Amino acid sequence: MPGEKEINVNLFERLDLLDRLERVAKKANCEPVLQEIDFERKLIERKLYHTPPLTEKQ
Repeated sequence: MPGEKEINVNLFERLDLLDRLERVAKKANCEPVLQEIDFERKLIERKLYHTPPLTEKQ
């Protein structure tokens, strides 16, 4: 099972991907895609800043 550090790295990489997709969607003025990116970003940030941590030390 991945540790908290590995989970966080994965979530930050997903945020990086959303940033790149957002840049393209803004250039194309594609509002539905921008709305979906915003929704996905909120879900990722909820996991990233979850308290207590997603994984617990045993």
